[in-house]
Amino acid sequence: MTHDPQLARLGLFDARVPRYTSYPTAPHFGASVNAGDFTDWIEAVPEGSQISLYVHVPFCRRLCWFCACRTQGTTSNDPVNAYVEMLLLELAMLARHLPRGVSLSRLHWGGGTPTLLDPERMTRLAEAIFRVAPMAAEGEFSVEIDPNEIDDPRLDALAAAGMNRASIGVQDFDPMIQKAIGREQSYQLTRDVVERIRARGIGSLNADILYGLPHQTGPRIADSVQKLLTLSPDRVALYGYAHVPWMSRRQQMIPSDTMPTPQERLDLFETARQLFLWDGYREIGIDHFAKPEDGMARAHAAGRLRRNFQGYTDDTSPVLIGIGASSISRFPQGFAQNAAATAAHVKAIREGRFSVHKGHRFSGEDTLRARIIEALMCDFAVRREELLSRFATTDEHLETLFQAAKKTFGDMVQVTEEGFFIPERARPLTRMIARAFDAYDSAQARHSSAV
Repeated sequence: MTHDPQLARLGLFDARVPRYTSYPTAPHFGASVNAGDFTDWIEAVPEGSQISLYVHVPFCRRLCWFCACRTQGTTSNDPVNAYVEMLLLELAMLARHLPRGVSLSRLHWGGGTPTLLDPERMTRLAEAIFRVAPMAAEGEFSVEIDPNEIDDPRLDALAAAGMNRASIGVQDFDPMIQKAIGREQSYQLTRDVVERIRARGIGSLNADILYGLPHQTGPRIADSVQKLLTLSPDRVALYGYAHVPWMSRRQQMIPSDTMPTPQERLDLFETARQLFLWDGYREIGIDHFAKPEDGMARAHAAGRLRRNFQGYTDDTSPVLIGIGASSISRFPQGFAQNAAATAAHVKAIREGRFSVHKGHRFSGEDTLRARIIEALMCDFAVRREELLSRFATTDEHLETLFQAAKKTFGDMVQVTEEGFFIPERARPLTRMIARAFDAYDSAQARHSSAV
């Protein structure tokens, strides 16, 4: 791939910027939001509306070295079983405050490894959730599945509970790379699990694959992508591996001298990107791909694509409630995050209170800037008409914001009467361009590489 020299001049290969799965980003959450605010915001959800629900299971049978998620290893099921009991109590608390008639547009179990749960607890957890709020008619119930930690009884339990979308982490199929990142998972095992998922009538499949891993080369990522394509996933997240050993101590197991350079990372992304496009996938935002008939591709084409803590989504519900340790909730009023440490979260639930200990209450231009950043991340475009109709702003103020970004990025962005646009050649800069609209100081937060 021939790199546009302006990408380097603008600092793409040196910059560290947020992924903008929220605005403001999580490092700016503070103690001004507490459990009382969380309760008030739940009670303010309109009766009969649809919400999203995220359930976090922070346990793994083994800790993959590449992962920076809030997880903890366990060789016993005892802590997992005890944690499920706390989830049931937390859901009962939620039910006492949630207004009547609310249903779920999306339900997602993430982690960690939700498939550590035995079939009985999977069933109990799903039943408890649906007592709080049933799935909406077109609702989507997805679960992150570790192919190394699943069997037929657990798949049967998930299918019986109503799971209609499965999400599988692939990362890379190359044995050398898998060993280097502490995640050994063969193609044959992954293919077998995919076949067993589909045999149960679960027709929608997501897959995650990473670029920028140790020892990764163009031929190696091409081989992994081609293997993944034989599984025919409906959606693919092509994430850049975030090497942040100062945040995730387990990443110190990965030698830094085996990592590709930022320029090589961009080449790896482009190699994978071209393979997905050649196979008929639609490009979604900065790092997702979907089959044309998938809901995410349809949402993107219709301008309904959104961004949340799981990445891109076709869910337009304004409320996302997080259950479990470290989970983050989003409301029209702001963000609320549960205690990150499992012990602190469990203690709060046992005492009959939500564990929310920090968050952010929207004020000033938060919602305006949040929408600008989301639109850039989703559509590479911001429409003046939409902003003027939705927010208390003026065309003059928008022009000031747009021109400030243009001053930095020059002809890599376009400002017109319709709005602000990122042309295709500048799309590797999208996160950096989005940062130009971020009013919060990110100097103290150590983010991942911009590419």
